[in-house]
Amino acid sequence: MKLTAHFYEQFDADYAQAVPAESFGGWKSCSVTLAPKHTALVLMHAWDCGTGDQYPGWYRTVEYLPRAEKICKIIFPPLLAAARNSSVRVFHVVGGGDYYRNLPGYKKAVKLAGPAPDPPEQITVDPHLEKLQQARRPHGHHNQDDIRRGFENLDFPTEAKPLGEEGIAENTPQLFALCREHGINHLIYAGFALNWCLLLSPGGMADMSRHGIMCSALRQAVTAVENRETAREQLGKQIALWRVALAFGYVFDVDDFIGALDNRRA
Repeated sequence: MKLTAHFYEQFDADYAQAVPAESFGGWKSCSVTLAPKHTALVLMHAWDCGTGDQYPGWYRTVEYLPRAEKICKIIFPPLLAAARNSSVRVFHVVGGGDYYRNLPGYKKAVKLAGPAPDPPEQITVDPHLEKLQQARRPHGHHNQDDIRRGFENLDFPTEAKPLGEEGIAENTPQLFALCREHGINHLIYAGFALNWCLLLSPGGMADMSRHGIMCSALRQAVTAVENRETAREQLGKQIALWRVALAFGYVFDVDDFIGALDNRRA
């Protein structure tokens, strides 16, 4: 199927200018052809986090939750419907609780991947390192109980619940096992948060790219962790999309992706 892909030209820096990088080509578009049978849509860390009334401390700390909820309600339903009516696979990357452990798609991934790998060997923590670590830990103690309670009640949002035996992975070996089983070599990510979990958590782009799998993102189906300096313009998301385009794959627009799936069925 053909659709428009977005990539970034990180060249040529012109050192005759005051800011050499301002001569980069920047964002460009091209037409690409995807093989649906080798492509999977990945919903990563799509969570029902309750409401701000239920867990005010969580919402005070994780400011992107309202944006994620809006994406779940508006973007996910047509996106998932189009993917499920095509030969593109739908996978789910999960974490943060046990809300998925009884589902057939998770049990299949565990069987395919085998025992979970041992965690990385840890260095000995001396008193000096412990003090350094303690000093940089968040001090928003008044929010911690709400965050704990929220994770204890974590679930899939209604709009993103797995159907049937859709693959469910909680770590990189499980997601890679699903890819290997179904011949998937291109993962297109949606979910939360792009500059945090989708890049670096287990099953994220950094890990999957080490297996040779292309990892792309759907611009309107992701949001990012922002800080006080970036939140107004969502600069964290813009930088993360740039990083995806440079290091891992392409950036696609949801409407283009859905349109390509629909045109293929027509």
